Amino acid sequence: MMRPSTNKLALIPKMYCHFFGHDYVVSKKVTSHVKEYTCKHCKHELTTNSNGKLTELTPKFREINALLERIYNSKSERLKSKTISSLPIYEQV
Repeated sequence: MMRPSTNKLALIPKMYCHFFGHDYVVSKKVTSHVKEYTCKHCKHELTTNSNGKLTELTPKFREINALLERIYNSKSERLKSKTISSLPIYEQV
């Protein structure tokens, strides 16, 4: 069981966000369009959904973002290597 003083300390950030609103910062850049956000005070997490709107970061959205990030990174690497290999021989480093 939590001590009462610890429980009250956990309530302060939530009260701050209730009165003044959340202060979200980008916690992870999944792709150039999809990001994950975390509130600096209460640690509430959001992500960008398929419509570009912010939605709560649920386990399902975490899984979707992880898969999307893996696909995005592999595609970026493939395009990068394709661009390098398509340069003329005298321009390759």
